[in-house]
Amino acid sequence: MTKRMVIMLIALAIVFGGIFGFQAFKAAMIKKFMSTMSAPPQTVSAITAHSSSWQPTIEAVGSLRAVRGADLSLEVAGVVDSISFNSGDDVKEGAVLLKLRADDDAAKLASLQAVADLSQLTLDRDLKQWKIQAVSQATIDTDRANLKNAQAQVDQQQAILDKKTLRAPFAGHLGIRAVDLGQYLGPGTTIVTLQALDPIYLDFFMPQQAIDQVRLGQSITVRIDAFKEQTFTGEISAINPKIDTNTRNVQVRATLKNPDHKLLPGMYATVAINTGAPENYITLPQTAITYNPYGNTVYVVEGKPAEGNGPQQQKTARQTFVTTGPTRGDQVAILKGVNEGEMIVTSGQIKLHNGSPVLIDNSIAPSADAAPTLPADR
Repeated sequence: MTKRMVIMLIALAIVFGGIFGFQAFKAAMIKKFMSTMSAPPQTVSAITAHSSSWQPTIEAVGSLRAVRGADLSLEVAGVVDSISFNSGDDVKEGAVLLKLRADDDAAKLASLQAVADLSQLTLDRDLKQWKIQAVSQATIDTDRANLKNAQAQVDQQQAILDKKTLRAPFAGHLGIRAVDLGQYLGPGTTIVTLQALDPIYLDFFMPQQAIDQVRLGQSITVRIDAFKEQTFTGEISAINPKIDTNTRNVQVRATLKNPDHKLLPGMYATVAINTGAPENYITLPQTAITYNPYGNTVYVVEGKPAEGNGPQQQKTARQTFVTTGPTRGDQVAILKGVNEGEMIVTSGQIKLHNGSPVLIDNSIAPSADAAPTLPADR
């Protein structure tokens, strides 16, 4: 019995030892496999950081207005008798544009002119009589007063008659005619707009913090969304000496040449003012920056290329904080955190963390244009 018991115990020890040994071996192998196992590489696009020249500028949005512009109308009422212009004409200063029916006023003017002529004849006749002492000085004084009164009435009626003729107050470009022949016009009814288009003003506002960077004669660059491929230049011609107390902004006026009349009053424009010498900054696409409340970050690609052929290279990504500077178009300037020549992830950051393996594929990369424009079909 003792011998059998010993054999049974030995057999049990061998069986249980094998079981526990196998479990220990399996756990060790699993641990080894997990330790060597890594996350699959993530495909991203990347760009090599490089420095470029940045021109410090101040940008603002303004509105164009004519150097001289007016909606023309008449002071008096009447019926349109003649129209001497067409919509869109260029006219000279003083050109007759429209006349109201003025037969009654012209007849009254002729009557008053006849009275004035008679007063002049009476005065001339009495002056000859006065030389021979045939009339008194009082008669001469009365004749002169009557002549002045008659001439004043002629001038008054002539002014009324002139108010029924619309003349161009300055040379410019006419808009669309708003009245027709035979139409009755009340006082102040707009007949047509007249705008002097060359040169043209651009009014915009600047914050008071930038007032020391703006001066008379300073050059500006202007962009209009209607002419995406063209820029316009001008210079600052006036600065308002008063700050708006509601916005703390100062109004600035620039003058632009407009010989082809492309720029029209009422258009809005984007203004860029150069304020200093160009500076060199590390330049990245704005898509490379991950903006967070606790700091802005980028992913730097580092490590040796993975073995194998092909355009894709497996590396690792390292997250680092950066200090951003000014922006222009799709680009952002980096003040701290990135060195020139480092490879920076430009898309796919949401899939990454520190040490993530990455595959670089730039077949589809975000744009990094300093002055992006909308497609022509939009």
